[in-house]
Amino acid sequence: MTALQKNSQGWQAHLQLQYERRGQTTVLARRQHHGPLLVQRPFYPEGGVCHTYIIHPPGGVVGGDDLHVAVNVNAKAHALLTTPSSGKFYNSQEKRARMHQSLHVAEGATLEWLPQDNIFFEGSHTTLSTEVELAEQARFIGWEISCLGRPLSGAPFDSGCCEQRLHVSRNGTPLLIDHMRLQAGHKVLQSRWGLSAYTVSGTLLATPVEKSLLEELRGHFAQSEGFVFSVTLMDDVLLCRFLGHQGETARQVFEQAWSVIRPHVSGVHACPPRIWKT
Repeated sequence: MTALQKNSQGWQAHLQLQYERRGQTTVLARRQHHGPLLVQRPFYPEGGVCHTYIIHPPGGVVGGDDLHVAVNVNAKAHALLTTPSSGKFYNSQEKRARMHQSLHVAEGATLEWLPQDNIFFEGSHTTLSTEVELAEQARFIGWEISCLGRPLSGAPFDSGCCEQRLHVSRNGTPLLIDHMRLQAGHKVLQSRWGLSAYTVSGTLLATPVEKSLLEELRGHFAQSEGFVFSVTLMDDVLLCRFLGHQGETARQVFEQAWSVIRPHVSGVHACPPRIWKT
């Protein structure tokens, strides 16, 4: 099977990226891919920080697809990764689609993991897992945004299942273990202790942060309409949650929060990737 052939079960794709600091600049020192997952040349809109876009040429994930992304950010490097568009997980006819993301951040390094939202179409069956391993003095900002169905297009999430796992640890010690299983028709989607009938949910995590940032963020989003935004601090880990009805709103809220958080975590002001404006 060649790198761009699809077997009877679906796409089997792997992407490995390694970043290193050379002088005052972070470079993409190594990239290796098999199947339809790749990156093009990195961008430097703010000097030494390396911006990279992960591309999935098929444009969507279906049942049987198995995608793996592994990112290593070496000591003192600073990388920002995003995607050029929403991820789309299509009707899988009860076949499960899987995507696993493994992120390793070394001592003194910074990783910003900021993909655009994932849309889970009616009938999709998906397992999405993300593992983040941080060194003692590593810095991390990351988010995940999930949209169930396409209610504005008359296609709600009436069938299917989405299972999401997020594990974050520092030197092998767990900081966050988050596991959510969203089954179409289950009461968790409607209950107040669940999604409260919101179709878009998001998690933003940043570390290390101080308590002053907690109050700054709460003041920034004190007035909100049409969505719920909460902020919690666990030791030096900031955890933000979003519930709403539109993926675009979630992206805007998280981008605003990121612009407040970034100077505290990485010491540099926000510089949004150019792809977010296209």
